[in-house]
Amino acid sequence: MNLSPEDTELYYKLMWSLQYYINRQVGLLKEITTLEEYASLPSEEKLKVRKMLWDNPKLIDAYLQANPEGFLSDELEIVRKWKAFVKGTFYILRHLKKYSIFMGNNDHVYAVVGLLSPIEDVIPSYALPLMVEAILLPFKGMIIYDGMFNTYNISIGGGIRSSLNHAYMVAKQKERIIATLEPELAGHQSSVPKRTKDLLPKLDELTSQMSALKGETPLQNAAISLARTSLELAILIAQEPEDFSKLKPAQVKLSRASTRVKNLLEIEEYE
Repeated sequence: MNLSPEDTELYYKLMWSLQYYINRQVGLLKEITTLEEYASLPSEEKLKVRKMLWDNPKLIDAYLQANPEGFLSDELEIVRKWKAFVKGTFYILRHLKKYSIFMGNNDHVYAVVGLLSPIEDVIPSYALPLMVEAILLPFKGMIIYDGMFNTYNISIGGGIRSSLNHAYMVAKQKERIIATLEPELAGHQSSVPKRTKDLLPKLDELTSQMSALKGETPLQNAAISLARTSLELAILIAQEPEDFSKLKPAQVKLSRASTRVKNLLEIEEYE
């Protein structure tokens, strides 16, 4: 997913104005005398100004006070919120329909939206996971990046991939994926898993049906026992998803039932 053309135009209008103001104050590119000249520069030539901005975020306050382009208050508010930027090294882990997954420090997982085009068009899925240096910014309730990546050409081994995927699945399961950098909006993100329907009646019905089943061979009985144990765990998860003192014994029981099926299948294979 990426911003609408209108929002992309707004973002760059604000960002180039901010960077041009900083350039005029600091004098990094003395030959640039108009905002139009600065906006048309290649990205590589803007790097010094970009670095000055994110190394000195207090410059944003000076820009807001000066408001050199006479922007409206809601436009200035977008720039003000950029002071909550997140700068660092991230793993781009995967691309989803609505955003791309960035994994930062302390296993923080961010949902990041593209600018002119989806991030997948910039960094294709076959290149993931990929380590990058990036600046994440709040923008109208979403998280975007500032338009530039510094990528690391390093090989990411299976162990790191497994660790990243595990951290992502934990964040997804616990609903800890960070989808906004605006605190007033983050408060509306529920930490309680969303339930679109009550599964307990259906699970109870399946349990009742399973109780009457009996296999004709040890392997069939083991498979039925595995199904019953799976249902028991599903019911506990539906009832008390956060009570790990009850979930853990059920998980151990399920693991044993699975091992019994595996062993019987191996016996059948050798006979």
